[in-house]
Amino acid sequence: MPDRQRADARRNYARILAVAEEEVAAHGAGASLEQISRIAGVGSATVRRHFPTRRALLEAVSHQRIEALSDRARELAGKGNSRDALLEWLSDVVAYCVAARGLAPALVHDGAELDSVHENTCSAMLEEAGNPLLRRAAQDGAVAEGITVADLIALIVGIALATEHHPDPATRANRLFQLAIAGLSPQNSC
Repeated sequence: MPDRQRADARRNYARILAVAEEEVAAHGAGASLEQISRIAGVGSATVRRHFPTRRALLEAVSHQRIEALSDRARELAGKGNSRDALLEWLSDVVAYCVAARGLAPALVHDGAELDSVHENTCSAMLEEAGNPLLRRAAQDGAVAEGITVADLIALIVGIALATEHHPDPATRANRLFQLAIAGLSPQNSC
């Protein structure tokens, strides 16, 4: 029986995750856990057993996207202009956060979960992936010293959350991201 329970648990996990991906895509990070359990055909306790917190569910839903962004960072790490490579990757992160409505909230550090069991794995993965790009750009003098990938992720999360309900969130988010990169000063001022 234990093998059957493990197989059932794996099937339940996969079914819950598939439904959660659809619900988060449709309703954002506030997708109803009760609705997810109903559609998946499991009890709410089963959902909570697999995903004890909303953040755990959002991180699981976002994991594939985070892996794709990590792969993209590795692809850009040694190519071309270091600043351009970093900005291209950050632009990809913005686009993913806007397109995948649950991704930005999965990246938020809320301070409530301080132990390693509840570590924000999505943010940790992105920070690890982006660090070589940022380090290279900093070594080349292409970005200011003291900036961290965590700072940049927080900026992107803010942009994604601020534009979530805009009629054209992708365009608005890109505009705000470009403003953040360029700053407010005219190009020729000194």
